[in-house]
Amino acid sequence: MPSKSEYLSETIQHVDITRHDVVPLVEAMKHMAYSARDLARAAEIYDRMLRDANCSVILCLAGSLVSAGLKKVFADMIRNRMVDAVVSTGANIVDQDFFEALGFRHYIADERLRAGLEDGVLRELHIDRIYDTLIDEDELRICDETIRKIADQLEPRPYSSREFVGEMGKYLAETGARADNSIVLEAYREHVPIFCPAFSDCSAGFGLVAHQAARAKGARVTIDSAQDFHELTRIKVLGNETGLLMIGGGVPKNFAQDIVVAAEILGHDVPMHKYAIQVTVADVRDGALSGSTLKEASSWGKVDTTFEQMVYCEASIAVPLIAAYGYHKRGWERRPARKWASRLDA
Repeated sequence: MPSKSEYLSETIQHVDITRHDVVPLVEAMKHMAYSARDLARAAEIYDRMLRDANCSVILCLAGSLVSAGLKKVFADMIRNRMVDAVVSTGANIVDQDFFEALGFRHYIADERLRAGLEDGVLRELHIDRIYDTLIDEDELRICDETIRKIADQLEPRPYSSREFVGEMGKYLAETGARADNSIVLEAYREHVPIFCPAFSDCSAGFGLVAHQAARAKGARVTIDSAQDFHELTRIKVLGNETGLLMIGGGVPKNFAQDIVVAAEILGHDVPMHKYAIQVTVADVRDGALSGSTLKEASSWGKVDTTFEQMVYCEASIAVPLIAAYGYHKRGWERRPARKWASRLDA
C-alpha cells in the first residue's frame, strides 16, 4: 500500500489572473456561440459593474472552489477592489482557505483515485478526497481546533458569521501565519465582509461544537444567522445599487438575492440587483435552486433583467476568464474602497 506521503506529494497550484491577459480571447468569444458567447457577455457585465461607481459588488461562492485552485483569484479580487462583500459556503472559507492560511495544502489526486476504488485505503491513511483533490484529515483537525481556540478567546455572545470570520482574519494577522493570498486575511485587511449563512456546515461547526460542549449551558459563543441576514440587508439599504457575481448556487445565491425582499420588508424602497451573473452546471429542469435562472429571480423582484447572464460552465474554467477579463480591463482602478465591514461595526 502506498504511504501517506506518496499520495500527498503534488500540491494544487492557484491560478494567477494578474499574469494572464485574457481580454483578446474573451472578446473573440463574443463572436462564437453557446457558452462561449454567454461567458463573454458575463465578462462584459462584470466589467460594467466595476465601472459603475455606485454599485457594490457581492461575490457568492458555492462548491469546492479554493481546493480547485481559485484561491488567489478571489484574493486578488478583494485586494483590487473588484468585490465589496462575499457570501460563501463555510467549506470554501474555513476548510479550504483558512486551512491553507494555517500552512496546509490541497494535493492533486492521481487519475486512478477518481473512480473511488481506493477510498477505503485513503480513509485508513486519514486522507480525504474531493473528486481529484486530496486533503490531510489530521491537518484538517488542527483547523477545527484552531476555530475552537478562537471561539474560546472571544467574549461569550451571539456573533454573525461575518464577525467571526473577521476574528479569523485577525488571528491570521496577529499570529503571522503563512497566509499568502488568503481570502480571509485579505478581506480582514481590506475591511471586506465575508458572510457564511450556513457557517456550522464545515470545520467551523466542529470547532464551535467543541467550544459549546465544553461549556455545557454556560456562557459561550453562538452564531446568529438572522444577524447575518440583517447585516447583508444593511449593505443593500446603505449601498442601494448592487451587482451579484455568483459562482455556483445554493445558500449563498439565495441569501444574496433575498436581501432585496428583506430590505422591502424593513420598509426601504430599494432597487432590484442591477447586475447579476451566475456560473453554474446545475440544470434548471431538475427544479433545483442552484439551477434556477436569473430571469426567474426577477419574478420575485430580486434581479433586474437588463444586465443578467447565466453561464453554464464548470467554475474552474469560467471564473479565471471572467475575473481576469475584469482585472485586465482595469475598470476597478477608479473604484472606491467601500469597507463595508467597518461600516457594519460602526
